[in-house]
This record gives sequence, C-alpha cells and structure tokens, in this order.
Amino acid sequence: MTGSDDQSLGAKPPKPRQRVQQQHSVEGPAVAEESDPVPSKLAYWIKLNAKDLKIRQTDRSWAAELVNDFRENLLKFLKSNADQPFFQSVDFLTTGSYFEKVKIKTPDEFDMMLKLQVPVRFNTTKLDNGLFYRIDLTRPTRNPINAFLLENEHTLSSSRILSEMYRLVRKFLKTYKVPDERCHWEVNKKRVHSPAVTLSLCRPDCDELISVDMVPALEVQGWPPAVRTGPDVGNWLGKKVRQEIRSLPCYFVPKRLKGRNVSEDAKESWRISFSHIEKKIMTSHGNKKTCCESHATKCCRKQCLMLLKSLIEGLKLRFPKELEELCSYHGKTAFLHTLSSRFDDSAWSRQQLPACFLYLVNALEDHVRTGVLPHFFVPGCNLFSPAVFPRKTLAFLINALEEQKREGLPLLKPAAPVSPLRPMMAAAGITTEKPDKKETLFHLTSPLMLVPFFLLGLAIGFMFII
Repeated sequence: MTGSDDQSLGAKPPKPRQRVQQQHSVEGPAVAEESDPVPSKLAYWIKLNAKDLKIRQTDRSWAAELVNDFRENLLKFLKSNADQPFFQSVDFLTTGSYFEKVKIKTPDEFDMMLKLQVPVRFNTTKLDNGLFYRIDLTRPTRNPINAFLLENEHTLSSSRILSEMYRLVRKFLKTYKVPDERCHWEVNKKRVHSPAVTLSLCRPDCDELISVDMVPALEVQGWPPAVRTGPDVGNWLGKKVRQEIRSLPCYFVPKRLKGRNVSEDAKESWRISFSHIEKKIMTSHGNKKTCCESHATKCCRKQCLMLLKSLIEGLKLRFPKELEELCSYHGKTAFLHTLSSRFDDSAWSRQQLPACFLYLVNALEDHVRTGVLPHFFVPGCNLFSPAVFPRKTLAFLINALEEQKREGLPLLKPAAPVSPLRPMMAAAGITTEKPDKKETLFHLTSPLMLVPFFLLGLAIGFMFII
C-alpha cells in the first residue's frame, strides 16, 4: 500500500517530559487529538493483524499440558536427587511472553527460571554499567554451594552451575516419558552466551514443536546499588506498586559478558534479571487498578506490544544477517519506557489501537535514531551502545523502519492472493503476455512447423524422378 496517504503514519511521540506535564494537566488525552488520523486501510490491517496474533485456545491447552507435565516431573526429580543437594531446594518461576500473555501466533516457546536458594551471604562486584556482576561469598561455608566455587574458594562459577544443570536435565530425560507418546524432548547444544538449558519437543514426522528455556537463577533479597532506586513507574503504576516492586527479590542468571578478550571475571559473570517483575508489570499494567479486568474498560497496551513483536520478527526474517543483534527485548524495553511516560489508561483505549501502535513504532524509531535505549531497570546500561549493538546494524534498522512506515507497514499484511485464473491458465499452457520476436521465430521454426515443407519437398522430388 503506497501513495500520499501513507507518507506520514502520525502518532509521533512527544518528548517524555512534555508528555508527563500534559498527563497531569489534562485528564485522559485522546490519542486521535494529538496525532494525524491513521489511513483507513492501514488501520484495518493493524486491527486484523492484532486478531491473528492471538493464540488459539486448543493450541494453548495442548502445549501447556506437555510443558506443565515436564516441569512438575523435573521438579520432583531435582528435589529427590541425592547426588546434587544444592538443587534440592529448587522451585520454578514462570516468566516470559507466554505467561505474560503477549506471546504471538503459536505457543511454541516457554521460559522458566529455576530458582536456587542461596543460604549464605555474598558480595556483588559490578563488571559493566550495572547489568553484569561477579559474585563472591563473604566467608567460607560448608553449604553444598561449595561445589561451584572457583579455585580461589569464594567466587561463584556461573559456568559450573549451568553445566550441572545440563547434566541433571539429561539424566532426568533418560527415564521421563512424554504424555504424548509420539513426542520426545531433546537437549539443544549449549550456546556460549546463553544462560538457559534449551530443550526441544520433537516428533519424527515434523520439526521442533515446542522450545523451552530453563534458566537457573540465584534468588537474592537485596538489589545492587546500580538498580536500587527501582524502575520509573511512580506516575504510571503508583508509588505503592513501585515500593512493592523494590521489596521483591532480584535474580542472577549465569550469562557470560560479551566482548573480545574478556577478563577471567567476565567469563564467570552473572547477569541481573527482572523477568518476574516484568511479568508483574504486564499483569497489572494499568494506571487505574481496574484496567482490563472482567467488567472494566479494556486497553490496547498488550495488543500494541504483540504487534511490535510481530513487526520485529518480520524484520528479522527478512534481514536475518543485517538485523542479527535485534531481538524482541529491544521492542519490549521501548514499550515499557513508553508506558512509563504515557501512563493514562484513556491514552490506550481499545478503539485507538492503530494510532497507539504507530505511536509505539515511532517511539522505537526515536530510540534507534538517537542510539540510546536504556535498560528499563538498569538505566546506566544502554541496549543500543556500540559494544552490544553495532552502528551499522542501527543504521540499517533506521532505514528498515522508515521503509515500513513509508510503505504502510507491509510486514503486517498477509501475502497478496494469487488470481484464481492464473494457475488454471498456466496449467493449460496459456499465457496472456505477448511473445517477443525471438520466441515467435522459435515457434515458426519448430519441428512441427517444418513438417509441411518437408512433405512438399518430397513430392516435388518424386515428380522429377518420374
């Protein structure tokens, strides 16, 4: 869809500070009043795509049954496993897009944190701007955690805990039977910078059906100084919710710091995780506590995030090499920042879905254009810094987003249907195109066309012989 109507998609996000002032001075500003109207065809495609992204209940039930059975039986195995007592106190914490109810299209990916209780005190040493840490015990202990200390006997090894998790899962799968007898679980190859043990549910007659990421995580009650102030949600969710969030534990997952020539500390680094708080925010996402409850006004916040995830997924499928570093978490971070500054429920009414989504796309584009996307919980960490997101990738992403806006977001539209006449004509060998001169000459000089001339020549020759 091209043309002058689609040159400007409207819903341009204003500066956050100005936006906050407007929110206080005017109760519930309408999106349509602060942006250009969305072209009707584009609005139609956005609404249609939002409906298609919702997971069907039948698919959800089948996947949930298999994943829940796997999780419950693995938990029983770990709690009764005598050869590794440190994992006996584990519990699962469900996180990620499926449990936040923003998973799109199919229930084929699940995230679970395997909580590990740490009964001893330890210190955290910041290795970057507040996202990665080294963890050291404050004093010697006889706790089973000793099995995962480095040679200095006080630094906790992230790689050893992750390796042990791999070993335990493989041991569990030797005896575990999937409820669906056609399927089986496989452990994927370990990735250097991944904090998860990734499993695939497979069936002989098809590829991977479900992927599960299980992340071992240390539960810690005190937040490190770099993140102690908590996320900026006071105006959005309220000061009380902000205090509740800050009182929750945080988690450290075994993720190695990226980069060349990293130090020995970085090879055993832990990344702080707020997945459980993200889930809480997505569940209680409204400025008013009743937003999206059964008899309350519905908003379009989650639909906007799902549409943005779909757009990012489409861009990565179209440009896999150029946008390799781009992931859905970049979109989710831009989404959380947008909700924090644009917090009134009335600004996200269900009727204004197209305009709200375009507002969010423009907000992401602004972060890309400036090269600044602060982590929502660790503001000192820029997710678009050159160290983790190359400048050439950022420049390519700018052009890709501009192209999508200019063309009316073609990645959100279904493929153009093929005319029913065209396949029938092709099957019959009929074409509506005019052949060029070379093709005409070929047909005139084909063997079938030369048969009459050949017979005429034989007849004349026979006459001469007689």
